[in-house]
Order: sequence, then structure tokens, then C-alpha cells
Amino acid sequence: MGKGGRASVPTTTATLQPATKDGHWQSPYNPLDPKAPVLPSKGEIKAVIPKECFRRSYVHSMYFVFRDTAMAVGCAYVTYQTLSTDLPSNLLSVEALKWFLGWNLYAFWMGCILTGHWVLAHECGHGAFSPSQTFNDFWGFIMHQALLVPYFAWQYTHAKHHRRTNNTMDGESHTPNTREEMGLGDKKEQHSGYAAIHEAIGDGPFAMLQIFAHLVIGWPLYLMGLASTGRLGQDGKRLEEGEIIDHFRPWSKMFPTKLRLKIAVSTIGVVAAWVAIYHACREYGALPVTLWYIGPLLWNQAWLVLYTWLQHNDPSVPQYGPGEWTWVRGALSTIDRPYGIFDFFHHKIGSTHVAHHLFHEMPFYKADVATAAIRAYLEPKGLYNYDPTPWYLAMWRVAKTCHYIDELEGIQYYKSLEDAPLSVKKSD
Repeated sequence: MGKGGRASVPTTTATLQPATKDGHWQSPYNPLDPKAPVLPSKGEIKAVIPKECFRRSYVHSMYFVFRDTAMAVGCAYVTYQTLSTDLPSNLLSVEALKWFLGWNLYAFWMGCILTGHWVLAHECGHGAFSPSQTFNDFWGFIMHQALLVPYFAWQYTHAKHHRRTNNTMDGESHTPNTREEMGLGDKKEQHSGYAAIHEAIGDGPFAMLQIFAHLVIGWPLYLMGLASTGRLGQDGKRLEEGEIIDHFRPWSKMFPTKLRLKIAVSTIGVVAAWVAIYHACREYGALPVTLWYIGPLLWNQAWLVLYTWLQHNDPSVPQYGPGEWTWVRGALSTIDRPYGIFDFFHHKIGSTHVAHHLFHEMPFYKADVATAAIRAYLEPKGLYNYDPTPWYLAMWRVAKTCHYIDELEGIQYYKSLEDAPLSVKKSD
């Protein structure tokens, strides 16, 4: 891995390659282009947004809490009236098929609805929910802890994600792996690690593995500090090889000392939730608890990882080393994408993400108005990223193309293991 803190030089800066070979969307902004536009300041961008977009309302925000809760109650009621938690006696029967499909349908839509609560708690963490941070933290803590999210810990690391977006060294969540970390040799041959897995199973299966790793196990691994965290501790020092910064230990190097009490409260909340789950399993059985709660929770976690993954990653969107990174560069590396009906459930978090990263204190229910203003200002300059590709196709493309960057310095672009040569052994 490269060393942080040095200014990059042109000879070590990556060259921009086409996003794909078949005409897919490509970011209009190329910082390596000598004719690249001068980036506006945050203040210049804010000036084009109507001032009412920044007004936070207790009533408006709480309306969405009640709306999403009503949908969750309705989904649970319909399911309770139509499905049984008892396993069918004949697993090969039509009845068993209906049971299986019914509970999977419930898990998907309840997980979808609960992601709305997750987004609202995320708004609380940013201070966008209401004018009172105490009010925000009260409701954010309840909604996030109910979804096994350590509220105060993630509030801090997510704020860092916003402060250091697409920073190869000090970024937080979905921090790109380097060529060496992926297991590529000096000639980019695949000899170990993920590269060896890719060579063994092939392009398509590896993309499927990427999707599984992100959407199914990515969130708990991230919270435990085992994947996707930054390379620096909160003191700005490089982490030692194998050093873990997790969301649960108050003394984790991820957090400053002054936050230890809040981190402890979040961890206690998560432990208390797991204790409640354990007692529910003893009282009602593991299967009912899995059907009613764990299934939707898995879909909820898949959605939240999907958004962060897709809103900041594309082969044509730059990643910046410490010497090249600026806050505006990082924020403008965000991508807006269409999510169809899921925009309703998830409060347009994916289709207004550029505005959100520029001004996280803005309430979500004004983000579409702000996005229109930002787009009108940035798009003529070639600085607004909107990929019209359906999210599920974009997910597949990112899983196939965004695997590693060459190094941590300079301006880097994601590259794909599909373009790397085979190992020396297989090439002979």
C-alpha cells in the first residue's frame, strides 16, 4: 500500500479509461483533463438552492415516522392474518411453496419499509430531522437501535464518510482496495487473495460473490471493523497491519476519547436488543423470530449497503489520494441514480444523494427541490453525476468493474480483475 500524506505527481496518476466498452453511462467530470472545469465552492453551490430547503420541521419529520410505522404495522397485520409461522408438514407440497413465497414476500417488503425508518434515523444523526439535536438523537437512537445499528457510533463514522468522501486514505466505508491488497502481482497477474478467487471461479461468479459479500455480510463485517473501514485512526495515524477499528469498543481508534460514553451507550443498546431477541427465541421459538424480524432485517441491511455502494462507485468516478482530495471534489464524486418505487419508501435517499452529500443538514423532504437547483447549476458545467441505469443493472456493472485502484496516491479510477492477466502458472 502507498503512504498517506504525500502530494501526488502526474507520473503516478492513473489515466481515465472508458467506463465500459458498450456505451454505458460515464461521469462527465474528468479531473485529469486539462480543460476540466474549475470546481465551485460549497458556498457558490448553496447560493442556488432555495433557502426554504434548509428549514427543518418537527411536524413534517414526525409525519414520516408515523407514516412508515403505519405501513410496517399494516404489513405485519396482513401477514399475521394470512401466514402461519408453523413449518408445513410436507415441504414438497404446494402449501409449503406458498408458505415459503409468502414469508419471503413479507421479509422483502417489511425490510423495504424498515429501510425508511433507517433513513429517518440517519437524518437524525445528521441533524436534519429537526432543529433540536436532542430531539434528533432521541428518535434516531430508538429507530437505529431497533435495527441493531449502534446509533452514536455510526453517527460519528458516517459523518466522517461525508467529510472524507472518496478519499483513498481517510475515507470511511467502501474504501477502495489497492492492487496489492487484491492479490495482484507486479505485472498485475492474479496470484493470491481476491484475485486468486476471481481467477478460480471466473467473472460472473465473482461478481455474484461481490454482491453477496456487500449485501448479505457486508454490514455486520463493517460494524465489526473487518471490512470497508478507513486506513487512519481518529488521531490521523496510519493503522497497523491487521489492526481493527470497530463500532462497538469505546476505546476503538475509530473514535475520539470524548465520545466513549456515547459509544458505550450505543453498544449497550445493541447488546440489549440481542438479549431481547434471545429471550424472544426462547419464548416463541427461533423460527418465528427469524420470520418476523431477522428476514426483514437482512433486507434492510442489504438496502443500506447498496445505497452507499452505488452512490459513490463507478469506473468513471475518481478516487482521490490525500494530495489530490478536496471536500468539493469528494462531494461531487457522488452519483444520483433512479430507484423507482423504492424512492417512496426510502425517502429518495438514492436519487437525491448529490444534494445530501453537499448539504447533509438539509431535510430529506426538500432534497428533490434542492437537487433540481443543483442539477441546473452543475450539469451545464459537466459536474453533475446522474446515471439513468436501473439500479439493479448498475449494481451488476459495479460488481464486475469496481474491484481495485492501482495505488493510494494521485487521482485513481477503479479497475476490474476481469482485465487482469492470469497468474504466471496458468499463463505458462
